[in-house]
Amino acid sequence: MPPADSHSRSCLAIVLGAGEGSRMGSAQPKVLHKLAGRSMLAHVLTAVLKAGADRIVVVAGPDHESVIAEAKAIAPGAEIAIQEKRLGTAHAVLAARKAIAEGYDDILVVFADTPLVRPQTFARMREALADGKNAIAALGFEAQDPSGYGRFIVESGTLIAIREDRDASPAERAVRLCNAGLMALAGQSALALLEAIGNANSKGEYYLTDCIALARAKGLQASALSVAEDEVLGVNDRMQLAAAEAILQGRLRAKAMLEGATLIDPSSVTLSFDTALGRDVIVEPHVVFGPGVSVGEGSLIRSFSHLEGASVGAHATIGPFARLRPGAELGPEVHIGNFVEVKATQVGAGAKINHLSYIGDASIGARTNIGAGTITCNYDGFAKFRTEIGENAFVGSNSALVAPVRIGAGAYIGSGSVITQDIAPDALALARARQVEKPGWAKAHREKNRK
Repeated sequence: MPPADSHSRSCLAIVLGAGEGSRMGSAQPKVLHKLAGRSMLAHVLTAVLKAGADRIVVVAGPDHESVIAEAKAIAPGAEIAIQEKRLGTAHAVLAARKAIAEGYDDILVVFADTPLVRPQTFARMREALADGKNAIAALGFEAQDPSGYGRFIVESGTLIAIREDRDASPAERAVRLCNAGLMALAGQSALALLEAIGNANSKGEYYLTDCIALARAKGLQASALSVAEDEVLGVNDRMQLAAAEAILQGRLRAKAMLEGATLIDPSSVTLSFDTALGRDVIVEPHVVFGPGVSVGEGSLIRSFSHLEGASVGAHATIGPFARLRPGAELGPEVHIGNFVEVKATQVGAGAKINHLSYIGDASIGARTNIGAGTITCNYDGFAKFRTEIGENAFVGSNSALVAPVRIGAGAYIGSGSVITQDIAPDALALARARQVEKPGWAKAHREKNRK
């Protein structure tokens, strides 16, 4: 049942996600395609939760187990309703009939393939119902080219109809306020309106837009709200997915810069939905942030670096051409240089891994230096093993550290060593064959092979 708190309006959000998305040309359901590292469905679910939804019903198609799993991952309390047949938007909404009948104050009807709607917009839709005057708040946009869209017919500030383009008069076709499809319905009248919608149309489908005229016939009022066209962009194919990605990246970049980060060439930087850049972070061109990245204040992320699932401490320097993989935890003033890959590793303050190295499943103490070409041999084909390196250690260039192995604080490893045993603190370890020189051998070898 809806919450009993009399000081807030209860809200049911119905998220329509049953479409196959055949125009995507994909084996994956359309709503699971990602924008900024998160599925379209996840963007929508997060937005309605932020707008105060108390209950969510996701309408999915048959055999959409992956959609159901994603909904549960993002909103564990979400309920699933299956739309067995696709008979129009109103038919899809009525898949959540049981929840609608429980009498929520506000019912948001939203689309899982319209992922850019802001939480504030959903909140505005709810606010339009709050004074009890409106039974419906419909979301529209001023279209640059309204051809093909349903038009909002508004008289004296009241929405009286949504006219499909093919049915509109010449005067109505001149209207630029178009239907985005999303609605908020007052709970007390929603079910009666939805059940009154018929399918007497060329497609034999039940259209949600018909509820506007039905509401007016019952003496109920509807309101039209408007947002920017790009906020209600629906994604039906890969080109629209790319357009939505560009819009979202623009938002994320603007937010990062307003919060104090410098993006030298913003259009070349790819951010994730949850990228956290501290104050005075500088990001050079052509950097990609995957999900789960935080960067401490004053750090420099140099060009062509790729970060995912990693945390970077304050005043660190990363790259160029560095890769931080999930589980990389870098302390303050760490240096990660060119062509270095770090995975599942804790790197202490001031440590340096500057060139051509792979460090995985390890811990590295503060102020330790890892020489060029060093690798941790962490995988034997079946299991992963850890390398532990203490503070102030020095690992010479071209060393291979065969895990599991521990290197004590202050230890020194000679270049070219293959380390297979633990090293005591402050000890020198050399694990390579002794150099042998044979005078004149090269000259004799050449002369022999010329004959």
